Order: sequence, then C-alpha cells, then structure tokens
Amino acid sequence: MKLAINKKSLSQTLRVYVRDVPDFPNPGIIFRDIAPLLREHFGETIIEMGKLFSAAEWNAIDLIGGIESRGFILAAGLAAIKHKGFVKIRKKGKLPGPVAIRRYGLEYGEDALEMQYGSGRMLIIDDVLATGGTLAAAAELAKESGHDVCGFACLIDLVYLNHFSWHGLVPRALIQYDS
Repeated sequence: MKLAINKKSLSQTLRVYVRDVPDFPNPGIIFRDIAPLLREHFGETIIEMGKLFSAAEWNAIDLIGGIESRGFILAAGLAAIKHKGFVKIRKKGKLPGPVAIRRYGLEYGEDALEMQYGSGRMLIIDDVLATGGTLAAAAELAKESGHDVCGFACLIDLVYLNHFSWHGLVPRALIQYDS
C-alpha cells in the first residue's frame, strides 16, 4: 500500500506506526518499536530517509554503515537504493578479524562495537538516537578502522535525551520525540 505523505506531516504520519513499549528492556525505558512501521511502510521509510541528504551529499558518500541490529535494516535499504556499499557495525564478537573495537555507554548499561578495517566516506545509520553513545562509538570506530565519517542519520531522534554532535556533524532524523 502506497503511503501518501505530505512533507509537513511526514513525521507525524510515520510516527503513528512507531509503537511505544514501556519498561523494555529495563524499567523506566520507553522502547520505540519500529517493527509496525517497517512492516507497513518499509519502502516509503527508506525513500524518505534518503531524502534527508541532497544529491550532492549522496555523491560524496561511498559507504553506509549500519549499527546492529535495526540500523542494519535501514542502512542496507539505503545502500541498495543509493547504490552504495554497506558496512556492518556489529556488537563485540560477531565479526571475523581483524577488527577495531570501541566500548561505549548506553542509557541502560555498557556495550562494545566492532568494525572491519576499510576505507571510504561513510554515512552512519541507526534506528534511534537516544544519548548519542552508540553513534559516537560508531563514528570513532569508523575513524579508527580507516573510514571518513561524513554524516549520520537515524529514523528516530529522542531530542529530549541528547544534543549530539560529532566533529561538527549533526544527525538527521525523520521522526523526533521532544519528550
């Protein structure tokens, strides 16, 4: 089913399909479940995420890095429609070496990311930007592994939890939550 989206109401239209799950994975956390959105409007969501960047900006991107696990879905879709390479940014222990590793804090704990070494101008994609710890770790990891980070995009930005910027790059998002 094709979703008719008015640019002004895009965020509100997509947001309707994001389900809030209280106390998941821990008490006090509101998990933003994007499964209903992807199930109903995956293609439209990927196309709209692609519109977050201009044609000139897309020309300056070689690779799209997707952060495990839901960032994989969005990054792979964008890589396919934009004819870019896809790079997995995975949790520790899931990639064959050699890999660069970066530890980072979450709003509810600590984790680590890994990436294989390479090169190219990379756009980093994740599903939700909360505190910015995951994006910052992914950016540092990309830099350590030989890539040049040229942008960030997220499906959802929880702006009330962050003022994220990395080396002057500010993430772009389709949906923002102010509270």
